[in-house]
Amino acid sequence: MQVRRLKTAVAVAAVAALAAGAAGCAQSDRDKGGDAKTGGTFIFAGAGDPKNFDPIFNDDGESFRPTRQMFDTLISHKPGTADLEAGLAEKWEHDPEGKVWTFNLRKGVKFHDGTPFNAAAVCFNFDRWFNMKGAAAQSQMLYYMDVFGGFAKNESEDAGKPVYNKCEAKDDNTAVLTLNNYKGAFPGAFALTSLSIASPEALKKYNADEVKQNGDSFAYSAFATEHPVGTGPFTFGGWDKAKNEITLNRNPDYWGEKAKVDKVIIKVIKDESTRKQELRAGTVQGIDFPAPSDRKALAGEGFQVLDRKAFNILYLGINQKNNPKLKDLRVRQAIAYALNRQQLVQTKAPGGSSVADEFMPDTVLGYAPDVQKYEYNPTKAKDLLAQAGATGLTLNFYYPPDVTRPYMPNPQEIFTVLANDLQAVGIKVNGVPRPWNGGFKDDVQQFGKHDLHILGWTGDYNDPGNFVGTFFGRGKVEFGDQAMTEMFAAITKADGTVDEAGKKAAWEQVNRDIAAKWLPAIPVWHAPPAIVVSKDVKGLVPSPLTDERFNTVSVSKS
Repeated sequence: MQVRRLKTAVAVAAVAALAAGAAGCAQSDRDKGGDAKTGGTFIFAGAGDPKNFDPIFNDDGESFRPTRQMFDTLISHKPGTADLEAGLAEKWEHDPEGKVWTFNLRKGVKFHDGTPFNAAAVCFNFDRWFNMKGAAAQSQMLYYMDVFGGFAKNESEDAGKPVYNKCEAKDDNTAVLTLNNYKGAFPGAFALTSLSIASPEALKKYNADEVKQNGDSFAYSAFATEHPVGTGPFTFGGWDKAKNEITLNRNPDYWGEKAKVDKVIIKVIKDESTRKQELRAGTVQGIDFPAPSDRKALAGEGFQVLDRKAFNILYLGINQKNNPKLKDLRVRQAIAYALNRQQLVQTKAPGGSSVADEFMPDTVLGYAPDVQKYEYNPTKAKDLLAQAGATGLTLNFYYPPDVTRPYMPNPQEIFTVLANDLQAVGIKVNGVPRPWNGGFKDDVQQFGKHDLHILGWTGDYNDPGNFVGTFFGRGKVEFGDQAMTEMFAAITKADGTVDEAGKKAAWEQVNRDIAAKWLPAIPVWHAPPAIVVSKDVKGLVPSPLTDERFNTVSVSKS
């Protein structure tokens, strides 16, 4: 039974809470004069600009990197794993139907502005999300929509039936969340960075809900850009856009393991070669997502190349709205057969990568080993295009040349290989490079300007709904078809199945049908991304979720 599995997680969380408390005591002793080396600055090279610093309006890793240092969630992950452990909630439990969740909160925690963290603050955040007004703001809450499905007043085209019902503060340390229906995302979704708990006073003071859309761009509030306030181990020190630097300062009052460095600087360096040069020059002490060809060389030079476990997916997305030919399953299958994904893995992917046959790793419940596979077959691709009357098809292929993502180490090279494969079967490709934030993501996910695009996902928690459900559980502009009602219904049913055996079977069938009947996108690969730090950096724990926390990091003084 899924309920039994979740209750086991509660018991584990309680034990984790005790361990966390012990760790906190030990850290307090260290702060009073232990042996650990503290102080200094850790400079990390970010691969792209953050969108803003309000967790609820973000959905990408470059935005999450700084917000994870400043905010906490009710439930967290054990460092280096996808396993749940206590966060701002020391323990949690739910009723047999999975609709009522009770959180026992940590005592004595304060937000960075000195206001108390308590059950009222938790409920303020959940109510804020549910009651968010304005289509512009709602459109930016992608994670919230994937988990909770809708708002009190739906102004976004994507808004559906809400899962959220209410939140009640039983006392200062007990928050009770009531859902309209069970959802397989829980309790894992309570660890989502987007669902971090922010200071109610700061949210109100800095008009956090104000999101304005001007054409293809969005403007955010002072809370999101200048005054983010959480409970995390670091406080916001400013974003100097002239220097491309985000500064985070040590929070001396943090409830957990206090940061060992005084300051973290995230230096945004969009060019991969420049990031590598600055690492070698010592002007930064860490970089993410090194090119596969650079790993061995960097390790040989004495840098620490820390591999994460593969918990992601790169896919070729298909927008069925703009070009009517793409509504034909045979055309989408032809695209799949045209791609030499095995060669792409061998030549462009990090070591240890594998061709993906479905949209989640094989370690996730519901993976079906017997899905229809699309082996490289250009002849079959041409035949299917001819059958569909799509010979000579022209497609606009969007990609972001200015970032490196854990599932996508070099978008330009990946685009080039895939475009060449498509052109080899007679599909004309118009490449459209667009900057990651304020360009590519909005064009693809908000405005649907593309026919094809490359994008991917790193799992946030170990549940099929976080992969398949996130992509295909409801109509999305990214895939351009709001009418795949059979697929939406099947995913909703699988996600709402409480019995674990039944849930496994339901998700396996969903994966089979996605491959054979619906094919809204083409899975490409699963890749184990690396993170690299200099030899004087200690304590960084690589996460399969790319959920690294910098409070454990220390820098040796040379």
